[in-house]
Amino acid sequence: MEILIADDDAVSRLALKGTLTRWGHRVAAVADGLAAWEALQRHDAADLAILDWVMPGLEGPEVCRRAKALGRAAPTYMILLTANDRPDHVVAGLESGADDYVTKPFDRAELKARVGVGERIVALQRGLADRVRDLEDALAQVTKLRALLPICAWCKSVRSDGDYWQSVEGYLAESGDVRVSHGICPGCAAREAAV
Repeated sequence: MEILIADDDAVSRLALKGTLTRWGHRVAAVADGLAAWEALQRHDAADLAILDWVMPGLEGPEVCRRAKALGRAAPTYMILLTANDRPDHVVAGLESGADDYVTKPFDRAELKARVGVGERIVALQRGLADRVRDLEDALAQVTKLRALLPICAWCKSVRSDGDYWQSVEGYLAESGDVRVSHGICPGCAAREAAV
């Protein structure tokens, strides 16, 4: 999984990057909130982001708010990382759009478990987004198929959904807000006049 780290403390950033890399993740690291926001706006944004709360440019909760406002089908899973573990601080972080919250200094086992939860959620979101795309494609195909009108080459009757044959006029009247008027096209009028 691709993970974005945003932390202005170089030691914390390197420690976190090393830990996540050892666990098999591809890691990109930035030193401030503006760089994190820029990375999260890209079409190939990381699957998961671990954001420090206090950073220059934009703080972690503001990055979360902006990223969630993008409204992507499979948004980046965001974990806030901060030294403050007061309940009101945790609530404020989660209300900003963060998906999880880890306190500094982080416990490796806890972080690994929380990143694992993030991986599962990301996989579910991707699966749902893929299913929605498949359903939209199927609906588009059904719409195209409904646009096909089976018509008899001899009597010009139309086959309805119930395998019932009826006049073109009757079918159109039942299928939509369509009224039919009759006339004679110029080609038929010329052929009739020639007879």
